[in-house]
Amino acid sequence: MTERSLVARIGDHVHGFLRDLHDQGLRVPVHRQRVFLQAIEAAGPRDATHLYWIGAATLTTSSEDLEVYSPTFERWFGEVAARPVRDQESPDDETPAPGGEGDEAPFTATFGGEAGLKAGSSERERRPVFGPASEDDRAVLSLLRRKLPGAVPTVRSRRRRPARRGPWIDVARVCRESWRGHGEIVTLRRRSRPRRQRRVLLLIDVSGSMKQHSSDYLRFAHAVVGRLERAEVFTFGTRLTRVTGPLRARDVDAAVGSLSDVVLDAEGGTRIGASLQEFLGNARYVTVARGALVIVLSDGLERGDCGPMQAAVRRLSLLSHRLLWWSPLACDPAYRPVTRGMSAVLGSVDALAGVRDLRTAYEQVQTLVRE
Repeated sequence: MTERSLVARIGDHVHGFLRDLHDQGLRVPVHRQRVFLQAIEAAGPRDATHLYWIGAATLTTSSEDLEVYSPTFERWFGEVAARPVRDQESPDDETPAPGGEGDEAPFTATFGGEAGLKAGSSERERRPVFGPASEDDRAVLSLLRRKLPGAVPTVRSRRRRPARRGPWIDVARVCRESWRGHGEIVTLRRRSRPRRQRRVLLLIDVSGSMKQHSSDYLRFAHAVVGRLERAEVFTFGTRLTRVTGPLRARDVDAAVGSLSDVVLDAEGGTRIGASLQEFLGNARYVTVARGALVIVLSDGLERGDCGPMQAAVRRLSLLSHRLLWWSPLACDPAYRPVTRGMSAVLGSVDALAGVRDLRTAYEQVQTLVRE
């Protein structure tokens, strides 16, 4: 076999491997594939293990990508001497990023660091499985449904309604009643602007770092949609998804379970700034936020540049009546919002509180009642 034909066969094998990665769900951009091929040419891999790490460094950006990359590589090039070990550290152990522009730490030499586990950019579509609510969950949900209507702040309605007392005379009613009394005005009828609940907007983080909390957050959203007059719910990971409609189902398990077909970016990467900017870029959505009680349920671990996240939260704060940020990390008394994302938006948030499940959400709703 000539050297040219050997090189051609190797090239076909490598391109077949890249096509297989795409078929398995790891859609590597063209520029990263080019970097991979250039790295092979420059480094001249010594063996399959060396080639494995070259591909891992250039073709993957998160631990989710590695889960697809590793078995695919072994099918094409054989087993390697060392495989990456996923970091099992709890996402509650938040630490500031040592460098770069985001809250994620860079990959370590063995690709076992926390990059991608806390804040990633993977956009592979996933169908999450939200388990059924336990008996304890249903008991807390029942308490939430009773407490929510009285916890939401109110505002004067723009429309005037008939009332026993009020600053405006109801001329139409007075005239109608005077006709029945042969022109005599017996009683002056009044109109007023009654108080009504403000809109409530929930923005729920369903990224990989929030996996263990997303189900409870969505059950809380189901209670909000079912009990409040005007409520809207959106989820975000790497994209924005409106889920108010599916959450209107009467049964909480049926409502949350149906989101598996709607929320396709769950348990993936995190793009808080881009998702919030997408929300603010839609005129209909902005109307929902104007004068509303806005609650963001997220750990605030942003990937990449935190500037868009800071700008979006600032604008959202100006639009809303109050902007609350509920984070599972804040349940720890020792928690400090020192990551770039949270420290940047802290000045725009009216309150930062710890919520990791339905019970802590109920505790925060109780504090709303006292405000």
